[in-house]
Amino acid sequence: MSAIPQATAQPPSLRGYLREDGRKGIRNVVLVAYLVECAHHVSRKIVQHFDDLDVHLIGFPGCFPNDYASDMMNALCTHPNVGGVLLVSLGCESMDRDELREQIAASGRPVDLLVIQENGGTASTVARGIQSVGALREQMAQQVPVPMAMNELVVGTICGGSDGTSGITANPAVGRCFDRLVAEGAACMFEETGELIGCENIMAERAATPELGQQIQDSVAKAERYYRTMGFGSFAPGNADGGLTTLEEKSMGAYSKSGASPISGLLKPGDCPPAGGLYLLDVVPDGEPRFGFPNIADNAEIVEMIASGCHLTLFTTGRGSVVGSAISPVIKICANPETYEKLYGDMDVNAGRILNGDASLDEVGEEIYRQVRAVALGERSLSEQLGHQEFILTYKSFEPIGPGCLPVRRV
Repeated sequence: MSAIPQATAQPPSLRGYLREDGRKGIRNVVLVAYLVECAHHVSRKIVQHFDDLDVHLIGFPGCFPNDYASDMMNALCTHPNVGGVLLVSLGCESMDRDELREQIAASGRPVDLLVIQENGGTASTVARGIQSVGALREQMAQQVPVPMAMNELVVGTICGGSDGTSGITANPAVGRCFDRLVAEGAACMFEETGELIGCENIMAERAATPELGQQIQDSVAKAERYYRTMGFGSFAPGNADGGLTTLEEKSMGAYSKSGASPISGLLKPGDCPPAGGLYLLDVVPDGEPRFGFPNIADNAEIVEMIASGCHLTLFTTGRGSVVGSAISPVIKICANPETYEKLYGDMDVNAGRILNGDASLDEVGEEIYRQVRAVALGERSLSEQLGHQEFILTYKSFEPIGPGCLPVRRV
């Protein structure tokens, strides 16, 4: 294992869009957000009119009220990468559209609201929505990027379509990148507890305090109970086809994405890191397991990391995945050299070079770090260029994090 880089003072080296809460975004996107599935089609038609990489579609399909969904929509619509929002409501859903609009407006962002039942239906709402997005873009165009330092950056990581190469190439290379980012004061986030079963004691030893270590162990135990009750886990048939042999092997491979830095805190979706450091995101619902609360979905977990402030996401894959995300860019890191040859048009980094003996873990970690900087400076990742804006938000339930979850100083 390589030595953890030492923290050094970093002058502003990035550019970001300053928001009223002091955070800075590396993108300046317009969100068109539907508040129930009945408004999804209208919202999509509005977004499709623009065919623009900076006009994104998100939304919550449910009609029944849910605190998690409301909190997530607020966090996403006020994410630092978001510059303006158009809300699209059918008119009779449970989402409190007026409260959400007020929260967005209070964040200093321009926001508009269209109610289909009050706007004459599909065609007229689409026409008004196109006008609204155009006006939002004009307002946002007046924003000028300001200097941004690496210690203002929040970076997440997730693995999907893992195979036998993931834990020996892409994932530990991301860990090397994370160690450097943490040393420069950035906040880095890894997940999910359901894919870390068996690693809880190792993580607890890295925790900043004994109390945090216990919280980490409890969160993994919760995930284990959840999956046992639901009758499924993180080990999928595709993992076995790709050469993974056991859940323990997959867990250790997923764990390697975290690098070697001390763990500063445990978060739940919507909780933002209070300072730089390494954080574990617990995405397994609290309370008794309930069918209909899905948890294994890469894009849903990316959304939860974004709701916790991630400016971009490092996505490692061995079998191959082509997804991206709305709001925050996704950087794809391919673990398997054979997969890279097949899907090179979707992969930003070929970590399979490690397996072929053409690069070391440190060299690929450095390449990932450079890619993070480039995307943070405005370069489009491949998933962005290809127009990937996948988004999933569903029902879940979480309790607030415990007092021992954030031992770092709040700023």
